[in-house]
Amino acid sequence: MAASGRLRAFRLPPLPTIREIIKLFRLQAVKQLSQNFLLDLRLTAPGKLRIVHGDVLTFKIEKAFPESLKRQWEDDPPDVHIIGNLPFSVSTPLIIKWLENVSHRDGPFAYGRTQMTLTFQKEVAERLTASTGSRARSRLSVMAQYLCRVQHILTVPGRAFVPKPEVDVGVVHFTPLTQPGIRQPFKLVEKVVQNAFQFRRKYCHRGLGMLFPEARRLESTGKLLQLADVDPTLRPSQLSVSHFKSLCDVYRKMCDEDPHLFAYNYREELKKNKSKNQEKEDDRESYRL
Repeated sequence: MAASGRLRAFRLPPLPTIREIIKLFRLQAVKQLSQNFLLDLRLTAPGKLRIVHGDVLTFKIEKAFPESLKRQWEDDPPDVHIIGNLPFSVSTPLIIKWLENVSHRDGPFAYGRTQMTLTFQKEVAERLTASTGSRARSRLSVMAQYLCRVQHILTVPGRAFVPKPEVDVGVVHFTPLTQPGIRQPFKLVEKVVQNAFQFRRKYCHRGLGMLFPEARRLESTGKLLQLADVDPTLRPSQLSVSHFKSLCDVYRKMCDEDPHLFAYNYREELKKNKSKNQEKEDDRESYRL
Protein backbone atom coordinates (compact mmCIF):
# COMPACT_ATOMS: atom_id res chain seq x y z
CA MET A 1 0.00 0.00 0.00
CA ALA A 2 2.86 2.38 0.80
CA ALA A 3 4.49 1.64 -2.54
CA SER A 4 1.30 2.32 -4.49
CA GLY A 5 0.89 5.59 -2.59
CA ARG A 6 4.37 6.68 -3.62
CA LEU A 7 3.55 5.82 -7.26
CA ARG A 8 0.41 7.95 -7.16
CA ALA A 9 2.41 10.91 -5.87
CA PHE A 10 5.03 10.58 -8.61
CA ARG A 11 4.77 13.22 -11.36
CA LEU A 12 6.65 13.43 -14.65
CA PRO A 13 8.40 16.74 -15.35
CA PRO A 14 6.53 19.03 -17.75
CA LEU A 15 7.32 18.70 -21.44
CA PRO A 16 9.39 21.51 -22.95
CA THR A 17 7.57 24.25 -24.81
CA ILE A 18 8.02 24.78 -28.55
CA ARG A 19 10.15 27.82 -27.79
CA GLU A 20 12.41 25.74 -25.49
CA ILE A 21 12.79 22.97 -28.09
CA ILE A 22 13.82 25.52 -30.71
CA LYS A 23 16.37 27.00 -28.32
CA LEU A 24 17.66 23.56 -27.19
CA PHE A 25 18.35 22.34 -30.72
CA ARG A 26 19.43 25.78 -31.96
CA LEU A 27 16.75 25.85 -34.63
CA GLN A 28 16.03 29.05 -36.52
CA ALA A 29 12.83 30.16 -38.22
CA VAL A 30 13.47 30.90 -41.87
CA LYS A 31 11.92 34.27 -42.63
CA GLN A 32 11.41 34.39 -46.41
CA LEU A 33 8.18 36.35 -46.85
CA SER A 34 8.46 38.81 -43.95
CA GLN A 35 6.42 36.43 -41.79
CA ASN A 36 6.72 36.05 -38.02
CA PHE A 37 5.71 32.80 -36.33
CA LEU A 38 3.45 32.47 -33.27
CA LEU A 39 4.79 30.01 -30.69
CA ASP A 40 2.55 30.83 -27.74
CA LEU A 41 -0.10 28.07 -27.67
CA ARG A 42 -2.46 30.37 -25.76
CA LEU A 43 -2.75 32.44 -28.95
CA THR A 44 -3.30 29.50 -31.32
CA ALA A 45 -6.10 26.96 -31.56
CA PRO A 46 -5.59 23.18 -31.75
CA GLY A 47 -7.67 21.07 -34.11
CA LYS A 48 -7.76 19.48 -37.52
CA LEU A 49 -5.75 21.30 -40.14
CA ARG A 50 -5.54 21.07 -43.92
CA ILE A 51 -2.56 22.90 -45.34
CA VAL A 52 -2.85 24.44 -48.81
CA HIS A 53 0.41 25.60 -50.34
CA GLY A 54 -0.33 28.67 -52.45
CA ASP A 55 -0.43 32.44 -52.79
CA VAL A 56 -3.05 33.95 -50.50
CA LEU A 57 -3.47 36.85 -52.94
CA THR A 58 -4.62 34.49 -55.73
CA PHE A 59 -6.02 31.45 -53.86
CA LYS A 60 -9.74 30.90 -54.55
CA ILE A 61 -11.13 30.68 -51.02
CA GLU A 62 -14.67 30.46 -52.41
CA LYS A 63 -13.83 26.95 -53.68
CA ALA A 64 -12.37 25.74 -50.38
CA PHE A 65 -15.62 25.00 -48.54
CA PRO A 66 -18.83 23.11 -49.32
CA GLU A 67 -21.83 24.90 -50.86
CA SER A 68 -23.95 23.85 -47.89
CA LEU A 69 -22.24 26.51 -45.74
CA LYS A 70 -23.60 29.38 -47.84
CA ARG A 71 -26.08 31.79 -46.26
CA GLN A 72 -28.09 34.76 -47.47
CA TRP A 73 -26.28 38.08 -47.01
CA GLU A 74 -28.92 39.39 -44.60
CA ASP A 75 -28.62 36.28 -42.39
CA ASP A 76 -26.13 35.74 -39.57
CA PRO A 77 -22.50 35.17 -40.70
CA PRO A 78 -21.80 31.66 -42.04
CA ASP A 79 -19.68 29.01 -40.31
CA VAL A 80 -16.66 30.21 -42.25
CA HIS A 81 -14.10 32.43 -40.53
CA ILE A 82 -10.89 33.79 -42.03
CA ILE A 83 -8.16 33.88 -39.39
CA GLY A 84 -4.71 35.02 -40.45
CA ASN A 85 -1.34 35.96 -39.00
CA LEU A 86 -0.56 38.02 -42.08
CA PRO A 87 2.94 38.87 -43.33
CA PHE A 88 3.23 42.65 -42.94
CA SER A 89 4.32 43.03 -46.58
CA VAL A 90 0.97 41.77 -47.95
CA SER A 91 -1.46 42.73 -45.18
CA THR A 92 -2.61 46.04 -46.72
CA PRO A 93 -3.05 44.87 -50.35
CA LEU A 94 -4.75 41.72 -49.06
CA ILE A 95 -7.29 43.52 -46.88
CA ILE A 96 -8.07 45.92 -49.76
CA LYS A 97 -8.61 42.87 -52.01
CA TRP A 98 -10.92 41.24 -49.46
CA LEU A 99 -12.81 44.50 -48.90
CA GLU A 100 -13.43 44.65 -52.64
CA ASN A 101 -14.69 41.06 -52.41
CA VAL A 102 -17.05 42.20 -49.63
CA SER A 103 -18.43 44.93 -51.89
CA HIS A 104 -19.03 42.40 -54.71
CA ARG A 105 -20.11 39.62 -52.32
CA ASP A 106 -17.74 37.20 -54.01
CA GLY A 107 -14.50 35.41 -53.09
CA PRO A 108 -14.68 34.38 -49.40
CA PHE A 109 -17.93 36.33 -49.13
CA ALA A 110 -19.76 34.14 -51.61
CA TYR A 111 -20.73 32.20 -48.47
CA GLY A 112 -22.34 35.28 -46.90
CA ARG A 113 -21.01 37.81 -44.43
CA THR A 114 -17.85 35.84 -43.67
CA GLN A 115 -16.04 37.20 -40.61
CA MET A 116 -12.30 37.85 -40.54
CA THR A 117 -9.82 38.05 -37.67
CA LEU A 118 -6.45 39.23 -38.94
CA THR A 119 -3.13 40.53 -37.66
CA PHE A 120 -1.54 43.80 -38.75
CA GLN A 121 1.22 46.05 -37.54
CA LYS A 122 -0.25 47.88 -34.56
CA GLU A 123 -0.12 51.18 -36.47
CA VAL A 124 -2.13 49.69 -39.37
CA ALA A 125 -4.63 48.16 -36.92
CA GLU A 126 -5.14 51.60 -35.38
CA ARG A 127 -5.73 53.10 -38.82
CA LEU A 128 -8.31 50.47 -39.72
CA THR A 129 -10.32 51.19 -36.57
CA ALA A 130 -9.69 54.95 -36.25
CA SER A 131 -12.76 57.11 -35.62
CA THR A 132 -13.61 60.32 -37.45
CA GLY A 133 -11.34 63.16 -36.35
CA SER A 134 -8.60 60.99 -34.83
CA ARG A 135 -4.96 61.37 -35.86
CA ALA A 136 -4.85 57.77 -37.12
CA ARG A 137 -7.81 58.32 -39.49
CA SER A 138 -6.79 57.33 -43.02
CA ARG A 139 -7.88 55.88 -46.34
CA LEU A 140 -7.91 52.41 -44.75
CA SER A 141 -10.27 53.62 -42.00
CA VAL A 142 -12.93 54.70 -44.48
CA MET A 143 -12.53 51.77 -46.90
CA ALA A 144 -12.89 49.25 -44.07
CA GLN A 145 -15.62 50.99 -42.08
CA TYR A 146 -18.01 51.71 -44.94
CA LEU A 147 -18.19 47.95 -45.59
CA CYS A 148 -17.58 46.32 -42.19
CA ARG A 149 -17.90 46.67 -38.47
CA VAL A 150 -14.22 46.83 -37.49
CA GLN A 151 -12.86 46.14 -33.99
CA HIS A 152 -9.29 46.26 -32.66
CA ILE A 153 -9.71 43.39 -30.22
CA LEU A 154 -6.18 42.66 -29.04
CA THR A 155 -2.58 43.89 -29.15
CA VAL A 156 0.03 41.12 -29.20
CA PRO A 157 3.54 42.11 -28.08
CA GLY A 158 6.30 41.53 -30.60
CA ARG A 159 8.04 39.09 -28.23
CA ALA A 160 5.25 36.54 -28.87
CA PHE A 161 6.62 36.01 -32.40
CA VAL A 162 9.74 34.39 -33.80
CA PRO A 163 11.68 36.16 -35.23
CA LYS A 164 10.62 39.07 -33.00
CA PRO A 165 9.34 41.97 -35.14
CA GLU A 166 10.31 45.53 -34.28
CA VAL A 167 6.66 46.48 -33.72
CA ASP A 168 3.72 45.15 -31.75
CA VAL A 169 0.86 43.48 -33.58
CA GLY A 170 -2.82 44.39 -33.60
CA VAL A 171 -5.55 41.77 -34.01
CA VAL A 172 -8.51 43.20 -35.91
CA HIS A 173 -11.97 41.65 -36.34
CA PHE A 174 -14.14 42.41 -39.38
CA THR A 175 -17.85 41.67 -39.75
CA PRO A 176 -19.35 42.75 -43.11
CA LEU A 177 -22.36 45.05 -42.82
CA THR A 178 -25.71 43.92 -44.22
CA GLN A 179 -25.80 47.21 -46.15
CA PRO A 180 -22.66 49.22 -47.01
CA GLY A 181 -22.37 52.78 -45.78
CA ILE A 182 -21.74 53.90 -49.38
CA ARG A 183 -23.70 52.31 -52.23
CA GLN A 184 -21.38 53.03 -55.12
CA PRO A 185 -18.88 50.83 -57.00
CA PHE A 186 -15.80 49.95 -54.96
CA LYS A 187 -13.36 51.48 -57.45
CA LEU A 188 -15.25 54.78 -57.43
CA VAL A 189 -15.26 54.93 -53.62
CA GLU A 190 -11.58 54.01 -53.54
CA LYS A 191 -10.71 56.80 -56.00
CA VAL A 192 -12.59 59.48 -54.07
CA VAL A 193 -11.18 58.38 -50.70
CA GLN A 194 -7.63 58.00 -52.04
CA ASN A 195 -7.66 61.49 -53.54
CA ALA A 196 -9.10 63.04 -50.40
CA PHE A 197 -6.32 61.60 -48.21
CA GLN A 198 -3.34 62.25 -50.49
CA PHE A 199 -2.98 65.70 -48.89
CA ARG A 200 -4.06 64.62 -45.40
CA ARG A 201 -2.70 67.73 -43.62
CA LYS A 202 -4.41 70.18 -45.96
CA TYR A 203 -8.08 71.06 -46.38
CA CYS A 204 -10.10 68.34 -48.09
CA HIS A 205 -10.78 70.46 -51.18
CA ARG A 206 -7.07 70.20 -52.08
CA GLY A 207 -7.08 66.44 -52.58
CA LEU A 208 -10.63 66.22 -53.93
CA GLY A 209 -9.68 68.76 -56.58
CA MET A 210 -7.35 66.16 -58.10
CA LEU A 211 -10.43 64.28 -59.30
CA PHE A 212 -10.84 66.89 -62.04
CA PRO A 213 -8.79 68.16 -65.00
CA GLU A 214 -6.78 71.29 -64.29
CA ALA A 215 -8.74 73.46 -66.76
CA ARG A 216 -11.95 73.14 -64.71
CA ARG A 217 -10.61 71.97 -61.37
CA LEU A 218 -11.67 74.96 -59.29
CA GLU A 219 -15.19 75.06 -60.68
CA SER A 220 -15.78 71.28 -60.51
CA THR A 221 -14.36 70.95 -56.99
CA GLY A 222 -16.62 73.74 -55.77
CA LYS A 223 -19.62 72.05 -57.39
CA LEU A 224 -18.76 68.68 -55.84
CA LEU A 225 -18.42 70.09 -52.32
CA GLN A 226 -21.49 72.30 -52.59
CA LEU A 227 -23.80 69.55 -53.86
CA ALA A 228 -22.41 67.10 -51.29
CA ASP A 229 -22.84 69.72 -48.54
CA VAL A 230 -19.28 69.22 -47.31
CA ASP A 231 -17.27 72.05 -45.73
CA PRO A 232 -14.19 72.55 -47.97
CA THR A 233 -12.08 73.55 -44.94
CA LEU A 234 -12.46 70.18 -43.19
CA ARG A 235 -9.32 68.06 -43.00
CA PRO A 236 -9.53 64.59 -44.60
CA SER A 237 -9.41 62.96 -41.15
CA GLN A 238 -12.54 64.94 -40.17
CA LEU A 239 -14.61 63.42 -42.98
CA SER A 240 -17.03 60.71 -41.82
CA VAL A 241 -18.38 57.81 -43.85
CA SER A 242 -21.53 59.89 -44.25
CA HIS A 243 -19.47 62.73 -45.78
CA PHE A 244 -17.85 60.29 -48.19
CA LYS A 245 -21.23 58.85 -49.11
CA SER A 246 -22.41 62.30 -50.21
CA LEU A 247 -19.16 62.97 -52.07
CA CYS A 248 -19.28 59.63 -53.88
CA ASP A 249 -22.95 60.04 -54.82
CA VAL A 250 -22.31 63.49 -56.33
CA TYR A 251 -19.09 62.39 -58.05
CA ARG A 252 -20.98 59.45 -59.59
CA LYS A 253 -23.55 61.86 -61.08
CA MET A 254 -20.75 64.04 -62.44
CA CYS A 255 -19.13 60.97 -64.01
CA ASP A 256 -22.45 60.00 -65.58
CA GLU A 257 -22.66 63.47 -67.11
CA ASP A 258 -19.06 63.28 -68.38
CA PRO A 259 -18.13 59.70 -69.42
CA HIS A 260 -14.40 60.60 -69.56
CA LEU A 261 -14.22 61.97 -66.02
CA PHE A 262 -13.77 58.70 -64.11
CA ALA A 263 -10.80 57.71 -66.27
CA TYR A 264 -9.05 61.03 -65.55
CA ASN A 265 -5.76 60.71 -63.67
CA TYR A 266 -4.14 63.92 -62.53
CA ARG A 267 -0.69 62.31 -62.40
CA GLU A 268 -0.88 61.52 -66.11
CA GLU A 269 -1.87 65.13 -66.86
CA LEU A 270 1.04 66.30 -64.72
CA LYS A 271 3.47 64.12 -66.68
CA LYS A 272 2.14 65.41 -69.99
CA ASN A 273 2.49 69.02 -68.85
CA LYS A 274 6.06 68.41 -67.70
CA SER A 275 6.86 66.75 -71.02
CA LYS A 276 5.43 69.70 -72.97
CA ASN A 277 7.35 72.19 -70.85
CA GLN A 278 10.53 70.22 -71.42
CA GLU A 279 9.96 70.19 -75.18
CA LYS A 280 9.45 73.96 -75.17
CA GLU A 281 12.63 74.42 -73.15
CA ASP A 282 14.53 72.19 -75.58
CA ASP A 283 13.18 74.18 -78.54
CA ARG A 284 14.29 77.46 -76.96
CA GLU A 285 17.74 76.02 -76.25
CA SER A 286 18.06 74.85 -79.87
CA TYR A 287 17.03 78.29 -81.12
CA ARG A 288 19.76 79.95 -79.01
CA LEU A 289 22.36 77.59 -80.43
